[in-house]
Amino acid sequence: MYVILVYDINVKRVGRMLKICRQYLNWVQNSVFEGETTPAKLKELKMRLKKAMKTEEDSVLIYKLSEQRLMEKEVLGQERNPTDQFL
Repeated sequence: MYVILVYDINVKRVGRMLKICRQYLNWVQNSVFEGETTPAKLKELKMRLKKAMKTEEDSVLIYKLSEQRLMEKEVLGQERNPTDQFL
C-alpha cells in the first residue's frame, strides 16, 4: 500500500517524530512523508508514533492508497525531496 503521512506536532517532539517517520517512509517536505509500506510496517509505525506523541496536543494524518499509480501528484515550485529517483 502507498501511504502519505502528515503530522502537526508540538515543537518539543518534532525531532523524535521526524526520526521515527524517516525509518519507514520518504521525507517529502516539512512534516510530510510518503512511500510504499506493508500493513505490518504501518501498524508498527503507528504504535511508535502513538508512544512519541501527546494525543491531546498533537495530530497525525495518514492517507492510504492501494497503489501509488492511483494517485496523481502535482508539485508547484521546487520539490524538496523527490521520490521518483529511487530505483
